[in-house]
Amino acid sequence: MNRKMWVAAALTLAGALPFTARAEIDKKIERLWKGKCAGCHGTDGKGQTDQGKKLGIKDYTTPEWQKSQTDAHIKAAVAEGVKGMDGYKDKLAPDQIDGLVAYVRALK
Repeated sequence: MNRKMWVAAALTLAGALPFTARAEIDKKIERLWKGKCAGCHGTDGKGQTDQGKKLGIKDYTTPEWQKSQTDAHIKAAVAEGVKGMDGYKDKLAPDQIDGLVAYVRALK
């Protein structure tokens, strides 16, 4: 291959990475979200449930919220809990908590 072809191939692959590197959400994590989180946060993450409105839960799907939270912050909130929510560190495995962080990040 000549240099132009290598550059074209590299650019094509680089452009496709965001689509191929994006992991699909594990169905077990999706069920976990629905069972443990959706009652307050909603299945869509918008917090528009009765309990979510009472607690003033933020809409996790907004770009502003997504930018304002680090993965470490989300993980700590799930593990340790926050006002109005008990933590899950003693109820969920670390990989499940990590899966929930990824799930929250995928909400759009």
